[in-house]
Amino acid sequence: MSQPGNKMGVLQLTVLTAVNMMGSGIIMLPTKLAEVGTISILSWLVTALGSLALAYAFSKCGLFSQKSGGMGGYAEYAFGQSGNFISNYTYAISLLIANIAIAISAVGYGSDFFGVVLSPVGACVATIGVIWVTTICNFGGAKITGRIGSVTVWGVIIPVVGLSIFGWFWFKPSLYISAWNPNHSSFFSAVSTSISMTLWAFLGLESACANMDAVENPQKNVPIAVFGGTLACAVIYILSTNVISGIVPNADLLNSTAPFGLAYASMFTPFVGKVVMLLMTLACIGSLLGWQFTVGRVFKSSADIGYFPRIFSRVTKADAPVVGMIVLGIIQTLLALMTISPSLNKQFNSLVNLAVITNLIPYVLSMAALIPMQRLAGVTKSQFRINACTALIGTVYSFYALYASGEEAMMLGALTTFAGWSFWGIFIDKQDKHTVINK
Repeated sequence: MSQPGNKMGVLQLTVLTAVNMMGSGIIMLPTKLAEVGTISILSWLVTALGSLALAYAFSKCGLFSQKSGGMGGYAEYAFGQSGNFISNYTYAISLLIANIAIAISAVGYGSDFFGVVLSPVGACVATIGVIWVTTICNFGGAKITGRIGSVTVWGVIIPVVGLSIFGWFWFKPSLYISAWNPNHSSFFSAVSTSISMTLWAFLGLESACANMDAVENPQKNVPIAVFGGTLACAVIYILSTNVISGIVPNADLLNSTAPFGLAYASMFTPFVGKVVMLLMTLACIGSLLGWQFTVGRVFKSSADIGYFPRIFSRVTKADAPVVGMIVLGIIQTLLALMTISPSLNKQFNSLVNLAVITNLIPYVLSMAALIPMQRLAGVTKSQFRINACTALIGTVYSFYALYASGEEAMMLGALTTFAGWSFWGIFIDKQDKHTVINK
């Protein structure tokens, strides 16, 4: 427990929340959004509203919950142990899928930096190589991972924030307007097409409540910091992805695997663009290093309570679940091989859609669980209504994002979730044996 004098203030926590979210999620988005055109700004506005509602509701979940385990603990208030399991299971699966998408981002920027055009097989081999390098680097424990990640994340933050502020000096309104709706899509179609991609940049907002014990006056400051951090990211995301559309022609963005590097090359010189590509490649690798550690710990914590096979619980002297990480590395390798596509952009899009689908399951469960949480906490009627309405907005947005992710992603996400319930059946005897006997 942090001492009062060492606790963070609301401004520090807000900055920390924004930095945690500003990982590698945004660096490939301009390419995807170019498929829709600059009309995708409407998707950003919808996603920003939905993400702010989710962030606020999660901050309340973190304050009211007396259970450990993050979103799994939240879900248990409404759905019991099986809800806890399915929340942890789908979140863990989404992290595995997202890790491959991050590795692909690193390969895309890295190949542009070195001026190499990779074949589908070559790109897949490079992606698998990045996966294993970041997995093996975690064998030494959390200390090294944390130090590297805290430095490399600035390789994304500085170029993206810099473009958001200074890119307007190179912005051409005519270029932006000409890319408004290149496919002549309807309003609903244009917004829906890019919803999953814009939400991808906000994934992780639920983790902002993890520092509650280290904050002054958490009842007041945690909701402010979570909401403020998410709002800051929303502004930066909207500014950076829209200013780039007024600097680089839409057709060039559409075919780029390193859109931010291309923007800086257009603004300054190809050398500056190369530097940005290198920074973002390193940032992706650093981000993936952290997420590989996180997914290893997620599987370990679930295995510790009997939800996952015990093999994921084994740790070394450095407190690293090495055996579990190796198993997860093999799973990610197989997923990378299964999703191989003619282009990195197509593979990235498919993985992002599936990662969003599986990540939204615990979001929906957590929003529903906020209702019984509040009843147990004995909140006032006015506070109950505000929190419930916010959770409802977050739920409606989550279902819209599920729909907008497409039929194929929904089908695969549903099959993955249904498989989870079968998986839960393997462990139910260990978890609920005492309850079953009493009944």
